[in-house]
Amino acid sequence: MKPSILVSFLLLSSILSHTFAAEKYAAIYNFGDSLVDAGNLCVNGIPAYLATARWPYGMTFFGYPTGRCSDGRLVIDYIAQAFGLPLLPPSKAKNATFERGANFAITGATALDIGFFEARGLGKTIWNSGSLHTQLQWFEEMKPSVCSSPQECKEFFGKCLFIVGEFGGNDYNSPLFAGRDMMEAHTMIPHVIESISSAVEKLIEQGAVDLVVPGVLPIGCFPVYLTLFRAKEDGYGPQSGCLRKFNTLSWVHNSMLQRAIHRLRDKYPAARIVYADYYTPVVQFMLQPEKYGFHKQLPKACCGAGGQGIYNFNLTYKCGDPGSAACEDPAKHWSWDGIHLTEAAYGFIAKGWLNGPFADPPIMRSQRR
Repeated sequence: MKPSILVSFLLLSSILSHTFAAEKYAAIYNFGDSLVDAGNLCVNGIPAYLATARWPYGMTFFGYPTGRCSDGRLVIDYIAQAFGLPLLPPSKAKNATFERGANFAITGATALDIGFFEARGLGKTIWNSGSLHTQLQWFEEMKPSVCSSPQECKEFFGKCLFIVGEFGGNDYNSPLFAGRDMMEAHTMIPHVIESISSAVEKLIEQGAVDLVVPGVLPIGCFPVYLTLFRAKEDGYGPQSGCLRKFNTLSWVHNSMLQRAIHRLRDKYPAARIVYADYYTPVVQFMLQPEKYGFHKQLPKACCGAGGQGIYNFNLTYKCGDPGSAACEDPAKHWSWDGIHLTEAAYGFIAKGWLNGPFADPPIMRSQRR
């Protein structure tokens, strides 16, 4: 057994060992963007521009590209396995059944609808129509396949786990990658938080009781931002080397999201709403890489520009493009393609969401016994 596969197996065994006393969910329904997309963007054929649907994506676990933006499993895959459920099928997959779960996430998804961006002259920066609102519509269209009346649906969804996000990363990328000022991204945060809160409320009103709402990543630590946006020396964290102002954007989003979750808990005391943290584990991967079995180095992409540049990232040679290459052992890296994480990193995050410390409260603790 390869060392990377052995590490993944041991990690999964550790996760599963904590689940036996936990209540099993009937199904998991997941919404989000490329951090949790299981292939919705590819179900009608692979777009020519989509490098994430080419080798070496999927190399570690599946052995072929699945539409997941990683070398293997995502956080949502680990969570499904921890509860003894199959990997969630993409919601747009043909001939799939959704009684045990569905994954509505799609790469490029935003919290806000296209009209919001068009009104600000940013319509051309949004390239897919899978916003959070649209994913909720897909959920509505799926419901007749799993329940036949409002009451039956409410009872069924009360036994399921709903994961809403993360959302926000692509919303903020819209002005940032268009060369707009950072403050424009900050002005979008309240709108993004309101969209997420509204989605959570709609799901609760339809019977959802257990919900997980993830925050966003510390984007200033990722090779894509570190390559495209340069700063003066004091613009980088002295220990992490991450871009301060980009991480501040993520921190403000996450702080506002946590306050919104507290308000939702007060409004819906019967619901159990977990805040799931992507930010802290990635910062820990940067500051204490050896603790997680990662190389101590600059935040280099495992799969990228064939060794070019200090972050191994180049838009001309993105992972999956001709001229790019993957590292020999992705399990030693937390950054997969400079934008997304490796299976190994997602595994540590999933464990932290399930059992702590990367969730408030941990998913296992939030369950009814």
